[in-house]
Amino acid sequence: MPFSVYILYSVKKNKYYIGFTGDDIEERLRKHNSHHGGFTGGLGDWTIVYIELFTTKAEAKKREAQIKNWKSRKMI
Repeated sequence: MPFSVYILYSVKKNKYYIGFTGDDIEERLRKHNSHHGGFTGGLGDWTIVYIELFTTKAEAKKREAQIKNWKSRKMI
């Protein structure tokens, strides 16, 4: 099963969200856009702006951490 590292963007928040999943990426986006607690919950306007595919969970987690460590909107 492939793993995805993805970046979401919300116009309402003007923020990015970085994550990874082993689930179908469209299903994961649906969950982010549902009404739940947490950073991505309640807005419903998250869109996928970037995806990378990996063959292992370890590779995906490493790449997610690398992107999160940039802490720069320009890099993202």
